[in-house]
Parts: sequence; C-alpha cells; structure tokens
Amino acid sequence: MALDVGDKTIGVAVSDSLLITAQGVTTIERVGIKKDTTKVLDLIKEYDCGTLVIGLPKKLDGTDSIQTEKVYEFKEKMENKLRSSGMGEVTIEYQDERLTTVMAEKVLIEADLSRKRRKEVIDKQAAVLILQSYLAVHQ
Repeated sequence: MALDVGDKTIGVAVSDSLLITAQGVTTIERVGIKKDTTKVLDLIKEYDCGTLVIGLPKKLDGTDSIQTEKVYEFKEKMENKLRSSGMGEVTIEYQDERLTTVMAEKVLIEADLSRKRRKEVIDKQAAVLILQSYLAVHQ
C-alpha cells in the first residue's frame, strides 16, 4: 500500500497480489493524526498489507521541505499506531515522490477529466504513481 500524505488529504493505492500494478483505492480526508492513522490502519488490515510505502516530498534539489518534515512525523505516528495495535511487523518505507503530483495532474488532464474531478482524485493518482515507482525498483 502507498500513501501520498498531504495537509488536507491522504491518497491511497494498493498493488495487486503479484506486486505488478498499482490501483487507487481512496482519498482520506484529514481530520487529525489519530483518526488519520486509524483509517490507514483499517485499510492495511482490509488489504492485508505487509509494507506501507509513504511518498517522501523532497525539494527538487533533494533537500527536505516543510512537507517532508510533516511526512516524517506522520510515519512516526503510524509506526506507533502499528506497534500499539499488534501490527509491528508491517514495514514502512519511503519512496521519493518528487513530481508525482505534477505527473498525476498530466495523466488526469490527458484522460480529459474536468478540473473538479481532477481535484477529487489527484492524491489517489499520486499514490498510484508512488507505488508504481516503488514496485519498479523492488521487483
């Protein structure tokens, strides 16, 4: 499972059982770190995931941004949630996500989605790209 963690939403994607393709699952509306991590935990259980891939939003020059720091904090909270729920065996890894939102937007424009519809699915599509990048490297 992959996450595109933003301030307002979290895009979620999962792979097929052969770890070849990624499909967008949902977009979680952010309400607070405890509820957000609980929703992610529920999805990990539902899809029986052994690895959680979180997109790491570095700057183009490879340095950390304000959003990168927020993602580090989210990962720490997610690790705590997994441990406290008895699911500490789930590993969390980062995947460089530079330009994934830009690429996702381009894909959605090419698919001729309206601006409103693109806004609804952009984070989920970014999570798909994060997971596809991860799967390509780890095959």
